[in-house]
Amino acid sequence: MSNLDDSIGKILLELQRDDPDTFEKLMKRAQEENPELFEGDIDDENREIEKYNCKIDEYNKKIDEN
Repeated sequence: MSNLDDSIGKILLELQRDDPDTFEKLMKRAQEENPELFEGDIDDENREIEKYNCKIDEYNKKIDEN
């Protein structure tokens, strides 16, 4: 299934680049028909990533100071 997911992802990226209007319509329709796929913890995940990146930045600053 992973190969299928990768293929779909590549197709969507190409569609977004080549025909952004169609991509927008497709994503809007997908969100209307399957809202559960678009709900989730994206904001939470982004916050976690930001926290992790801040920790890495702090660590790198400490290393640079030494």
